[in-house]
Amino acid sequence: MGTTGTSTDATVGERRQLINVAYRLLGSLAEAEDAVQEAYARWYALPRSRQEEIVSPGAWLTTVTGRVCLDALGSARARRERYVGVWLPDPLPAHAERGHGHGADPADQMVLDESVTMAFLVVLESMTPAERVAFVLHDVFRYPFADIAGILRRTPAACKQLAASARRRVRGAPAPQTPAAVRADVVRQVKEAWQNKDIAALVDLLDPAAVMTADGGGMAGTALRPIEGGARIAQYMAAIAGKAPGLELLERSVNGVPGLVARRDGAVTTVAAFDVADGRVTRIWVVRNPEKLGPWVG
Repeated sequence: MGTTGTSTDATVGERRQLINVAYRLLGSLAEAEDAVQEAYARWYALPRSRQEEIVSPGAWLTTVTGRVCLDALGSARARRERYVGVWLPDPLPAHAERGHGHGADPADQMVLDESVTMAFLVVLESMTPAERVAFVLHDVFRYPFADIAGILRRTPAACKQLAASARRRVRGAPAPQTPAAVRADVVRQVKEAWQNKDIAALVDLLDPAAVMTADGGGMAGTALRPIEGGARIAQYMAAIAGKAPGLELLERSVNGVPGLVARRDGAVTTVAAFDVADGRVTRIWVVRNPEKLGPWVG
C-alpha cells in the first residue's frame, strides 16, 4: 500500500491515488483535495528523521488521508442537514471532454470506473463513515483489513464486519448492468424528447417508478425534493424546457457513463446523470449547484 522510500518524488507520486481514494470517500472534489493537502501538510511537517523511519510513505499518506476523510464524513452529515435541498456528489467529466485540463486539478487525476458512477456514490452516502471507509478501501482499492484497521483504529475483524455491512447496503440497491451503448441510446432519446417538449415520448422512456433528484445548493433554481413517477418527471422536464430558451443540450460522459449537460452562453449550468434498466430510465440525478460544476466550465 504505497511507495517505499522517502524522496519527494515518492510522496508526490502518491497524489493521484490519494485523490481517487478521497473522492470516493467524500463524494466531493474540493473536500477530497483538502483532505489530500492536509495529509501532505502533515507529512512535510514531520522531522526528516521521522520521515526516514517510515518504510512506506504512500501507506502513511493513505492512512492519514483516510483518517482526515473519516473526520470529514462525520462533520459532513451535520453540514448536509443544513444544505438547501438534496446534496448530491460532484459530477465528473471525461478527461477528453474537459478541454482545459491543468494536470494538477483533482478532476484530472480521477480514474473513471464503476466505483464513481452517480448510482454507486449515492449508495455510499447511505453508509456510516466507518462502513464507507472500510468498504471503499477494501472492496474498491483492495487494501487489506490490517491496514484499514490502522485508519479506523479498530481491529481487522471489526473492519471486516463494517465492510460486510456496507456490502449488504450495496446489494440492497443494485446498479443495473446496462451496456454503455444501450445507455447512450436511451439518453440520446431523452435529449431529443426533452428538446421537443414531447411528454408522451418522455413518459415512454421513463420507468413508471423513476425518480429524479436535483441539487441546486440554494444557488440555482431546481426541485428541492425528489420527483417520483415517470409521468410527473416528464411533465417537469417539458415545463423546464419551455422556460429555458437558448439552452444547449449536449450528450456527455458523466462519472464514466452517458449523461447530458446543459450549456448556456458557453458555460455549463446543469449536469444530469442517468441510471437505465430494461431500456428505460430509472433514476436521474441533476446537479445545478455552480460550486460543483467547476471542472465542466471553460
